[in-house]
Amino acid sequence: MKNVKKLFICLMILFGAVSFVNAQNSSFQTNNAKINQLLRAINEMYVDTVDFNKLVETGVVEILKELDPHSVYIAPKDVQKANEPLQGGFDGIGVSYQLIKDTITVMEVIIDGPSEKVGLMPGDKIVKVDTSIACGKHISNSWVQSHLRGKKGTKVHIFVKRGRNPELLDFTITRDKIPQNSINVYYMVNNNTGYIRLERFAQNSHNEFVEAVTKLKARGMKNLIFDLRGNGGGYLGTAFDIADEFISKDRVIVYTENVRGNRKNYFATDNGIFEKGKLIVLVDESSASASEIVSGAVQDWDRGLVVGRRTFGKGLVQRPLTLADKSEVRLTIDRYYTPSGRCIQKPYENGLESYYNELNNRSRHGELFSADSIQFPDSLKYSTPNGRIVYGGGGIMPDIFIPLDTTRYSTLYNEMIRKGIISGFTFKYMETHRKDLLSRYTSIDVFKSDFIVDDDLINQVMEYAKNEGIKDSVPLLFSSRVEAFLKDANNAKKLDSIYNNVDKLQDYEEFEVLMTKFISDSYADAMKYRNIGKIKEYLVEAIRFEFARNLYSYGEAYQIILLGDDCFQQTIEIMDNDKIFKNFKVDK
Repeated sequence: MKNVKKLFICLMILFGAVSFVNAQNSSFQTNNAKINQLLRAINEMYVDTVDFNKLVETGVVEILKELDPHSVYIAPKDVQKANEPLQGGFDGIGVSYQLIKDTITVMEVIIDGPSEKVGLMPGDKIVKVDTSIACGKHISNSWVQSHLRGKKGTKVHIFVKRGRNPELLDFTITRDKIPQNSINVYYMVNNNTGYIRLERFAQNSHNEFVEAVTKLKARGMKNLIFDLRGNGGGYLGTAFDIADEFISKDRVIVYTENVRGNRKNYFATDNGIFEKGKLIVLVDESSASASEIVSGAVQDWDRGLVVGRRTFGKGLVQRPLTLADKSEVRLTIDRYYTPSGRCIQKPYENGLESYYNELNNRSRHGELFSADSIQFPDSLKYSTPNGRIVYGGGGIMPDIFIPLDTTRYSTLYNEMIRKGIISGFTFKYMETHRKDLLSRYTSIDVFKSDFIVDDDLINQVMEYAKNEGIKDSVPLLFSSRVEAFLKDANNAKKLDSIYNNVDKLQDYEEFEVLMTKFISDSYADAMKYRNIGKIKEYLVEAIRFEFARNLYSYGEAYQIILLGDDCFQQTIEIMDNDKIFKNFKVDK
């Protein structure tokens, strides 16, 4: 009898599944015919000529908007550019650059790349490309890329100004495949702890990661800080491969499911270059997708600590589909889940605008500044093997919350950064001091310990800023403040109570008090953002970074940024505290 019941239940489930598929197929066929009928009618009967390419592209974009926030369309002309960061390379001349005063300034020359082979150097200013003038207001990043990039094997002729040499140097460079590394920063923080920053989960990221770990272990690394802050994701397979290096064999790293009931488990293999040793993964509100797979697996298996702020909350998996015209659709096909069963995709039922404004809402609600502002219902609680409580419901909540540093803001300093003042000054300074600095500071370690930014150097930067038109002014934005004031319900009620009839319009005293307070508060708020007391501290850090970036590689110079990174500095303290790992029941 029991077997008969089981058979009956199985048949009902099967019948339901078939009915679901048939219903979907029927709906699809009807609407497919509907679209084809409409397009034929437009083609055969519409009054004017129609650009079908534009019409269909618009239709595709609008259809995808109705699905989810991460199903997207990429036009044929944009496919290659969209895939380059994940495929790990592009064809070009092998330099990183910055536009300073409408001039292409070489920041770094890739070792063994086409530009290094012909003698291009950091600090060179590219003023002409082939027959085109390469400086002036018409120069943009897209202009630079369209003129310097090109098919492997093709040649480009450039003219550069070097230092104070009045004569231009010319180089003929043969373009080649340029690797686009996803790990540009890895080094030993101290005798025991290594640091790796992964910028994206690209095709070659796993190989880069293994290489970095291997080199750091050779230097004595026993503990690892793995920085995924700002990492928006990439390939699911790459995320699995990197997580596999932390997680023991046969444990689920991630699994995917969809509405059709298809489930796929991704089990850890016997790979495991760092399965032992203290591990901390750094995340923030811009860590998404693949970053959440790795941090979720590390957290769910009690393998390490997750430190920082709640991640973005993207738990949808996309598959690229190449269409007939070589355009591409990245279509969401699955949801992914952490080993404990957490679906960390945040809600998107209220539309795209609400979805992408969610990070702003976090800021307004205070989440970026205080862990107490984040509340999770019991239904979103999950448990790890060692009994730790972890949370689902949109993003990975870190084990240890480190708030955003709101003090690191100054209107004057930000204006200097926005207009490239410090980088511009640095390049001018390097024209006459580069050789001397390199002879005195022979490595990044010597630079970190010995290079001092004195008052004279800061005064030179401030004088340069003044000559470039930078003023120590604070925007009040009065009209927007008035608008915000009137939108405040309490202020509106006060005004209504003061002027609830025409006779009271002659009584200005209460209104004057209200407006005086408003002006005073607006002034105090604006001056707070001036933050003039922090300018010197910010300039010291920025000058040290720009000097280091000009003398060494970007990866080495990034160590200067970390010296002033409060989250990173706290992480080092956490790493050195065994009690914290014990309290969180984390394996190490």
